[in-house]
Amino acid sequence: MTKNRNSKPYDLEDRTLAYAKRVRAFVKKLPKTIANIEDIKQLVRASGSV
Repeated sequence: MTKNRNSKPYDLEDRTLAYAKRVRAFVKKLPKTIANIEDIKQLVRASGSV
């Protein structure tokens, strides 16, 4: 018996939100150097983008 690929609802928004939260938790642990601050800003913005 084959399983239908579309048997689960496509939860892109939920997965994106969970990913963005994990990214924010991760960047809080990083050292606050000048280079990191700029990279963190970009990473946080990109993590919530679909």
